[in-house]
Amino acid sequence: MAHVDLDELGPLENLVGTFKGNIGDDIAPSDDRGTENNKFHEVIVFTHILPAVNHEQILYGLRYHQQVFRHNEEFPFHDQVGFWHWDPQAKLVMQSVTIARAQVALAGGRAEPDAKSFKLRAELGSKTFGIASNPFLDKEFQTVEYEIQIDFLDDDTFSYDQVTKIQIKGQPKLFEHRDKNTLRRVITESD
Repeated sequence: MAHVDLDELGPLENLVGTFKGNIGDDIAPSDDRGTENNKFHEVIVFTHILPAVNHEQILYGLRYHQQVFRHNEEFPFHDQVGFWHWDPQAKLVMQSVTIARAQVALAGGRAEPDAKSFKLRAELGSKTFGIASNPFLDKEFQTVEYEIQIDFLDDDTFSYDQVTKIQIKGQPKLFEHRDKNTLRRVITESD
């Protein structure tokens, strides 16, 4: 693979490598239509990719794979893949999310190249930063908004706070599904 200058990743530069976090907190809808709280650990692998050129637009980015495990469970309860992109001309960070439940989102938000924190957002129905779900999820657990806040605590540590607003069939209020964790780099890409 050709060399990519990590400085071109802007605010995503410190995400290259493998990160682990074991203080995750998940507040989710339960099977009985109530609320459950799961404590979890996770692994996220970020690999830099070659720039994506769209005519005059050049995106610098990372491919990622995230697996989330409840403490003391062998198999992940959440598996997610996608890309993080930096558009230096527009000063825009974007995350494409694909989860194993047949759901996708493209979230975006503004950031400076040296930002130590940023927030990305997607909304159901948006033509640019939107959400699409399989028919069952759209009918029973319709995701109407996704937001993630990223904070870099140092060069090897970041935290996220993610809120997914869901319209659960038969419930008048939106459910705020919240996940948060702090992760530390355990392997650099060159290891």
